[in-house]
Amino acid sequence: MLRRILWAIVIGGGALILINALLPDLDFSGQDRVALIRVEGVILDAQATISELKHYSENPLVKAIVLRIDSPGGGVVPSQEIHDAVKRVKNKSNKAVIASMGTVAASGGYYIAAATDRIIANPGTLTGSIGVIMEMANFEGLMKKVGVEGVVIKSGRFKDVGSPLRKMSDEERKLLQSVMDDVHHQFIQAVADGRSLEVSEVEPLADGRIYTGRQAKEARLVDELGDLDDAIHIAADIAGMEGEPKVVEPRKRFSFRDIIESRWASVFPKLELDTGVKLKYLMAF
Repeated sequence: MLRRILWAIVIGGGALILINALLPDLDFSGQDRVALIRVEGVILDAQATISELKHYSENPLVKAIVLRIDSPGGGVVPSQEIHDAVKRVKNKSNKAVIASMGTVAASGGYYIAAATDRIIANPGTLTGSIGVIMEMANFEGLMKKVGVEGVVIKSGRFKDVGSPLRKMSDEERKLLQSVMDDVHHQFIQAVADGRSLEVSEVEPLADGRIYTGRQAKEARLVDELGDLDDAIHIAADIAGMEGEPKVVEPRKRFSFRDIIESRWASVFPKLELDTGVKLKYLMAF
């Protein structure tokens, strides 16, 4: 009899662990909650964040979402994709989305925050950096010194624009600058729309400079000063929740790929192959 009880406890415990691993959001309490989604580090891919936004937007027990942003920005496209996903949640699900800024929420990080209903920053948060950057290198002088000649075969005169094998021409520089200006205007327009400001009001703020959270509040780029806990309670108040809000967030699932990638990143922290022209909403130090 005792053996059966022990086996039942072991099997039941194992089942609970398995359910918790496969269905981390499963909760039988029926209590309303605030979902917490973290956007951390350089923004290189949007799919995980978009998937989390979609998941919580479809959960009837989640009444509001807090985006905890601690990022210097990243790629233009993933920043824009997360920005658009936030707007879809607001428009289709009619759920409040609040941005909580951590140590840094700049450039692409701010682009995402601009789509939310309200932005909460710490007084010392570094934010802003509303601008676009494109970085390239010219190895022509070095190659001549070591006796290496670069050979390019192309079908159009702009096909190798930004090539590290030669100096950029004035015509190519003008072309890339026009692309930069267009993407920069997209950023300015997104901030103007999200913050209910005129484009003419945003333009003086959008020269790439960074702001503290307190400076950003004075410039109307941020709504309130506070920490993550403040943002969670504000989200709950907007959603009409009473009492202490229950917070849920995605649990990072075990992944051999993440272990391998983090291991290689520690061995080669500075190794990066980047030979193309890439636009970035990224705060540069």
